[in-house]
Amino acid sequence: MKVLSCVAWPYANGPRHLGHVAGFGVPSDVFSRYMRMAGHDVLMVSGSDEHGTPILVLADKQGTTARELVDMHHSTISHELADLGCSYDLYTRTTARNHYRVAQHMFEQCRANGYFIEQTQQVAIDPRTGRTLPDRYIEGTCPICGYDEARGDQCDNCGNQLEPSDLKEPHSKIDGSTPQFGETEHFFLDLPSLAGALREYLEGREATGTWRPNVIRFSMNILDDIRARAMTRDIDWGIPLPGELGEKYPTKRFYVWFDAVIGYLSASIEWARRQGDPDLWRQWWNDPQALSYYFMGKDNITFHSQIWPAELLAYAGKGEKGGTPGEYGELNLPTEVVSSEFLTMESRAFSSSRGHVIHVRHVLRDYGPDALRYYICAAGPESHDADFTWPDFVQRNNSELVGGWGNLVNRTASMVAKNFGEIPQPGQLEEVDEAVLARVRDAFDEVGGLLGRHRQKAALAETMRVVGDVNKYVTDTEPFRLKGDDQRERLATVLHTLLQCVSDCNLLLAPFLPHAANRVDTVLGGAGELVPMPRVDAVEDLDGGPGYEIITGDYAGFPAWESTPVTVGTTIAKPKPVFTKLDPDVVVETERAAMSQDA
Repeated sequence: MKVLSCVAWPYANGPRHLGHVAGFGVPSDVFSRYMRMAGHDVLMVSGSDEHGTPILVLADKQGTTARELVDMHHSTISHELADLGCSYDLYTRTTARNHYRVAQHMFEQCRANGYFIEQTQQVAIDPRTGRTLPDRYIEGTCPICGYDEARGDQCDNCGNQLEPSDLKEPHSKIDGSTPQFGETEHFFLDLPSLAGALREYLEGREATGTWRPNVIRFSMNILDDIRARAMTRDIDWGIPLPGELGEKYPTKRFYVWFDAVIGYLSASIEWARRQGDPDLWRQWWNDPQALSYYFMGKDNITFHSQIWPAELLAYAGKGEKGGTPGEYGELNLPTEVVSSEFLTMESRAFSSSRGHVIHVRHVLRDYGPDALRYYICAAGPESHDADFTWPDFVQRNNSELVGGWGNLVNRTASMVAKNFGEIPQPGQLEEVDEAVLARVRDAFDEVGGLLGRHRQKAALAETMRVVGDVNKYVTDTEPFRLKGDDQRERLATVLHTLLQCVSDCNLLLAPFLPHAANRVDTVLGGAGELVPMPRVDAVEDLDGGPGYEIITGDYAGFPAWESTPVTVGTTIAKPKPVFTKLDPDVVVETERAAMSQDA
């Protein structure tokens, strides 16, 4: 099966914090790794979202250019995500000339089919700079529900789509000033003419029962107030309109959210071009049997369940106005929008501007990727908001990773190294041996089924229960008491059984903990290359623009998602600990100091 894994594009305005990667980074990678192990042909794509007024505002503040700013942050984000183990086939950027070309073509075909209309719009203007303010940089009171932190494009409280001029008491998030409003011509995506096709699509998705309830409810509700939406802005940083339109409107650029979602398609096309087969991407986009999953936080549901499907429908001519597809053909609509809730910290939203933030790079530097990935999978915001605390982070690392899984690996390998030095030949299995082997073997179906349905917390919890059952097997069989010559065959059988269980548990945990999986593989006598890892490459722009860094990898070598027999005679040396126990007092003090520096 072809599986397209579309991962939200991080905005290139700074390093990532834990809230970001809890919503899109780790969940998408766990799913993609599992699907590869289950035998599916996965294409995982994303990149840095680099256009829009917020980039210009930040560049002005830092005394640099927009291009210099996004170059710096794209590189930082790429290395953070690669270090986290995110196995992208291609992580690129929206300033790539390939992306410009694809976005402009999508616009042209949607317009040719009649789904872009020119309308006058009231826009908010910064009274200080004269620059158009992006919708999300304006806050005010929602005219529908009264929520006092509604944004200029939507209210996160009631979910309704808004315009900046709809807000009561609007103010700029940049400096608190009251914006001025003026009129300008823009190109609007005619969403009302696509509403019927969108509703039919969403009702079909709802009927499958596979979407998370909060996502499908929100997606259906926003159809009730659907309206045409401006997809251009008056700005000098972004993708220009194509051809004669660009000459007629030299100051207009595509709205950042119009071009950002097209990135899933443009990244797939760029990946195919870099593989030397420019049409290879079509296997994931044109084949109606292919599956596609989109990972993001809940604040981006609108763009993935309404705006992007509307663009795809308009491109294919599937709305009320009809039309025909362009050269890309009829493109698949999302199979599922997999949206996570928010990760907070001490019951407050992460905020870089307020210094209430934990940067991914700091956690990776101080504690490594295993503890972070485990925490997000075990306690992250999968279906409801979750609150991060350092004591909980430390407790899960020490009690579950170190005390549960790490201890099992270490004592199993230690007993084998001490008594045999290699994986021993087992004798006749007893009922207790058969039972634990069956327990671990059966877990592949149960855990895999949960992962395939995006229930990663339940999948990890079940895997750790299996680890607990294997630890109980050690307690029940007491291999450390089997010391006499007459008990040596029984010792060999128990330790062989243990090694088989540990090896299989390592496969079950590999999607969650790929770095640790390779270390455990080394402990078990392997080469430490059980699962492939991503890398950052410097590449040339395919269409003559400046070069840049990408995340990519060679992912053909994933092990199968099934119990795999260990090999008798494999050397097992005295192990080193796989995980590091954390001192709670040191962690809390270190992070207080780090947050005061960030602030």
